[in-house]
Amino acid sequence: MSRNRPRLNCTAVAALLLLTVGLGGCALAPPVPAAAAAAAVTSADASQAQRLHALFDSAWEATMRRNPEWATYLGDRRWGDRLSDASPEAEAQSYAEQRLWREQAQAIRREALSVVDQTSLDLFIHRLDDSLRFEPLLGYRRMSLGSLGGFHTDLADLLQASPVDTAAASAQYLARLAAYPRRVEQELVRLRQGQALGWVPPRAVLDRVLTNLDAQLAASGDASPFLTPLAKLGSAIAAAEQSRIREQARRAVAEQVLPAQRKLRNFVAAEYAAAAPASGALMNYPGGLGVYTAAAQSSTTTALSAAQIHALGLREVARLDVEIAKVMVDLKWRGDFAGFAHHMQTDPRYIYPSPQALLASYRDIAKRIDAELPKLFAELPRAPYGVRAMPAHESPDRAEYYTRPALDGSTPGWFNANVQGYKTRPSWGQETLVAHEGVPGHHLQIARAIELGELPKFRRSNNYTAYAEGWALYAETLGQELGLYQDPASRWGHLQSQMLRAARLVVDTGIHALGWSRQQAIDYMVEHGGEDRGFIESEVDRYTSWPGQALGYMVGELKIVELRERAKAKLGGAFDIRRFHMVLLDQGALPLTLLERRVDEWIAAEALKLGAPG
Repeated sequence: MSRNRPRLNCTAVAALLLLTVGLGGCALAPPVPAAAAAAAVTSADASQAQRLHALFDSAWEATMRRNPEWATYLGDRRWGDRLSDASPEAEAQSYAEQRLWREQAQAIRREALSVVDQTSLDLFIHRLDDSLRFEPLLGYRRMSLGSLGGFHTDLADLLQASPVDTAAASAQYLARLAAYPRRVEQELVRLRQGQALGWVPPRAVLDRVLTNLDAQLAASGDASPFLTPLAKLGSAIAAAEQSRIREQARRAVAEQVLPAQRKLRNFVAAEYAAAAPASGALMNYPGGLGVYTAAAQSSTTTALSAAQIHALGLREVARLDVEIAKVMVDLKWRGDFAGFAHHMQTDPRYIYPSPQALLASYRDIAKRIDAELPKLFAELPRAPYGVRAMPAHESPDRAEYYTRPALDGSTPGWFNANVQGYKTRPSWGQETLVAHEGVPGHHLQIARAIELGELPKFRRSNNYTAYAEGWALYAETLGQELGLYQDPASRWGHLQSQMLRAARLVVDTGIHALGWSRQQAIDYMVEHGGEDRGFIESEVDRYTSWPGQALGYMVGELKIVELRERAKAKLGGAFDIRRFHMVLLDQGALPLTLLERRVDEWIAAEALKLGAPG
């Protein structure tokens, strides 16, 4: 994502982990066909594979049942009438369930499985270990309100994804509205528990939470984010029934949802804000440095330390400083960088006159990229994607983001554009942003994963920040080969996007592990990236409220670039970029360590075909 919202398609961290409680809660060649996979394991104990897939199925069903919001995002309607149970008892049961699944998985004889199943087993255990490592970090897990989203925005986001095409689906929608007050009461218990443990976000983050809550509460009538989805009521629903549904929804929002949001808002503004520290640096929280290590390793899927990541960021910032200086020369700029950045941000030539013009330009870029994709990819996903304006209740500072298709293919992918902020979205930044959020970035990768029917469901909906965001950031670098960045201004847009991610490595680690102040972080990012200061303030507050998440982007991109250069060096003229990209994509999301191993295996197999050493 660019100017990233910290989620691919919903606001709950739980939705990405799949296994936590929130509001929502492998050879890298083309997938092995079922017949070939069966032939490869004729000597294996078939009962082990049966046990494995039975475990996958039961764990998937339990996860969807415990996280009905995530099920909705995946297109599963069975639990669309409820919100997750966030009580202490339900949370304890969830973690106990995960420990049981891990025991059952570890009891399966790995050597009796096919290569594909071995990888699935490894990933299943990795996912459980990653979730369970946060179980003892109770205070950290109780900070559910973030600067760009969190529990306070989850219901509005969920309703945007909830189907209302049938009378039954609309009844589920109404049931969720009615369930919200209880869910808020549960969250208040959790927030107070974190507060008692010394874990409250800093005041700068809570100010943004309050701004968002106020916007939700101020929206009147059918413009309320809790009611706007009803504009999509299915045409098969009789007119009289539609009127009844709308009236029931208005009453539920007025009598149940808004009072619950006000109660949450009053708590945040008074009791919670009074306990908020000035700094949100994890190093200042109880056991915070250990928490940050866990968060950084989870995000990057590596064992890199904060110091190593910080050094990596400094190296990349220095490299990009040189590239940006070249673009300044190309644009014949004679002043300093700060003046150049301000000029590029404010020059009327680069500013669209209206939200509609901005949206039309995004759509034009997307269509131009679509036509060039076969140059770089041997296969493309069937699922379509569109470009739409994000909901009006979201802030003009909100970063553009991607919404994935349903797992069953019933909905498309979407690039959600912030057209409200059109005055701060210069045209030179659009190409790299579409490449990241749409194709060949998030949509191409996620839609492809969904269609890998040979893989179990959890692998087709899996996410690792370092892989998914690393891929999307790498996708930006393919722009030149897709006909993008043909003028110095758009090259500046691309470099600025890359600089943002490099500076994140420096700033995120600086804040949480090295004693940097919020102002120091803001000044550093403005100095090197030339972004609007207001946007950077929002970004820094994001890193503060979601420690470590932003580290995965460039760590992932650099690993993919490293693997591409390794393959080119070893295969020489036989290197095929179209096949290499399918190697990266055709196993679904992987931790970087496993991705590297699989690419190395592919390189060795390709070299063997050529009669060359691997």
